[in-house]
Amino acid sequence: MDSEKKSAVSDVGAWGMNVVSSVGIIMVNKQLMSSSGYAFSFATTLTGFHFAVTALVGMVSNATGYSAAKHVPMWELLWFSIVANTSITAMNLSLMLNSVGFYQISKLSMIPVVCVMEWILHNKHYSKEVKISVVFVIIGVAVCTVTDVKVNAKGFLCACVAVLSTSFQQISIGSLQKKYSIGSFELLSKTAPIQAISLLILGPFIDYYLNDILITTYKLSTGATLFILLSCSLAVFCNVSQYLCIGRFSAVSFQVLGHMKTVCVLILGWILFDSALTFKNISGMAVAVVGMIIYSWAVELEKAAKHHAAKHSLTEEEIRLLKDSAGGILPPKDVELGDSK
Repeated sequence: MDSEKKSAVSDVGAWGMNVVSSVGIIMVNKQLMSSSGYAFSFATTLTGFHFAVTALVGMVSNATGYSAAKHVPMWELLWFSIVANTSITAMNLSLMLNSVGFYQISKLSMIPVVCVMEWILHNKHYSKEVKISVVFVIIGVAVCTVTDVKVNAKGFLCACVAVLSTSFQQISIGSLQKKYSIGSFELLSKTAPIQAISLLILGPFIDYYLNDILITTYKLSTGATLFILLSCSLAVFCNVSQYLCIGRFSAVSFQVLGHMKTVCVLILGWILFDSALTFKNISGMAVAVVGMIIYSWAVELEKAAKHHAAKHSLTEEEIRLLKDSAGGILPPKDVELGDSK
């Protein structure tokens, strides 16, 4: 029971770290990148800075023995990094080429896309309660965030690439951790240097295409430097908590409960930046929160059902012991045979 309580506390801690760091980095980047702030509009290069600092923290952690370096084939790390960088680049292009409304719709579509991809790749099925909660969350977030919806061919293509690559990346995080029995921070420490190098090389060119401004022409002030450092610091917590959450739960859970960040951003935007908060926003947030509560309840229901099934099943070792003790007599047919894994 104590271990279950500790696990629950650590789960809450992982979600809390992700929500706080994600919302914090959005607020910091809003000030850093907005024209009314420091006008540092080089999002892809900034992401390269984020991964560079994350890689540095990982190297220090490995050098001091805080984390262990486990083997993961280089080709898998390279493949994952390509998918992750494609996700980042496509997201930036989607935001540039599409209206904010269509960009939000594309982000919402990640939930059903992740569900379908997990079903195809891992034969994963979802209960009726989980499906209902997902619908609630999608409707709620759509109501409170989606405004004008304009679509063009290039923007639609970029949105599709962004959704597919981001969904596959998030599923791959959990798959790699299970496949190689590697912790979330250890996996991040291996992928961050590859992403940092590639983004720092390609980032300035992508940002020039997006903004038609060279990063070398930007005049770096003390305030901008401090906000870049703060953004990088928050990114370390954000990256670690993302890998941690997906490793502990699933890509679907990360997407569903992750929309709590959208609600927090809207509220903080209203408090800190005088953004409008209408009845439509409030009602949408309420529906989304209800969906998240239902989802949490549905997941716990599934866990309880699996625990009950495991409790009333026998492993192959237990069956062998029964056969030995009973002189080779098999257990009754109504005894459920469990998975030995």
